[in-house]
Amino acid sequence: MQISVIIPTLNEEKNIAELLSILNRELREVKREIIVVDAASIDNTVRLADKCGARVLPVDQKCCAFQMNRGAQVASGEILYFVHADSRPPKGFFHDILQAFHEGFDIGCFRFKFDSSKVLLKINAYFTRFDREMCRGGDQTFFIKRFEFNRLGGYNERLKIMEEYAFMRKARKELKFKIIPKDVIVSARKYEENSYFRVNLVNLVIFASFNLGVSQNWLVKMYKKLLIHPKVEVLE
Repeated sequence: MQISVIIPTLNEEKNIAELLSILNRELREVKREIIVVDAASIDNTVRLADKCGARVLPVDQKCCAFQMNRGAQVASGEILYFVHADSRPPKGFFHDILQAFHEGFDIGCFRFKFDSSKVLLKINAYFTRFDREMCRGGDQTFFIKRFEFNRLGGYNERLKIMEEYAFMRKARKELKFKIIPKDVIVSARKYEENSYFRVNLVNLVIFASFNLGVSQNWLVKMYKKLLIHPKVEVLE
């Protein structure tokens, strides 16, 4: 089976080369394609991605849902694997994904841990082993069969935030889901630029507000107002 790795980017020159190096090494004997869907980066993201052999797909919208859908549209692999630029998949991830499919699962993710030794972050990461909606997130890297992704209509492009939660909620009503017991390494930069309690409070407020049907405009406004983080640049 061919795997198509889809990476939405905006100004990720500090992360993209390392991620692509890991992907190229892990997938060197595998039929694969790596698609970097870039939303008009003004740094060296595109140059580095091209240098590392990725297929760069430029888009004119700063919206992760839009970017990931565009990547999926041009992908040729039977497996779609969505990876954030600041996440690092675990060793052997492709074989783990294949094993999940062989076991009858259609969609899944990994657990994660932060690139930090702080105890509070280790506690946060611990909960990603549990099958609860609030414990999920795009940082854990999602994989799904391309047929199923297309059948479900992909990500909702009207969502600027919480798009991955919305898709997982829809997908899990029909598909068998697996959490692979290996850790993706995730950047702790959000917690380094904000306090631990501030980030978790904002996450809780956004999660609860989304479930209550609060408008996307309000969610985006609050997220940008309350947090300092590079990914906030994607929100317009």
